[in-house]
Amino acid sequence: MSASVRLSFGPAEVICHPPEGAAPDSVENARRWLDEQFTAYECEPLNPLGKVLTKDKLIVLAEAIGVRGFEADAALRQAFARAAIAMLGSDSVHIDVDARKVSF
Repeated sequence: MSASVRLSFGPAEVICHPPEGAAPDSVENARRWLDEQFTAYECEPLNPLGKVLTKDKLIVLAEAIGVRGFEADAALRQAFARAAIAMLGSDSVHIDVDARKVSF
């Protein structure tokens, strides 16, 4: 089974896969990419008074990009999948944006 990140936006879903044959991303590179995207999309933390958790960053970034953003950009889907898989240490990730839940 190949690695994947399933993003649920209510009834809509997007499946993201890392590039075929690519080596797993390091946690450091994944964190850097996630932080850069979080800033580029002008994301706001879910809890502005506390520590920003990786799961929260993934949810908020997915929400900012949206279904259309993911559908329109294969490179973004691949990069998001690589980062999520590396940060969470799992080859199978589900991010339910509406419910604000991450499972793996």
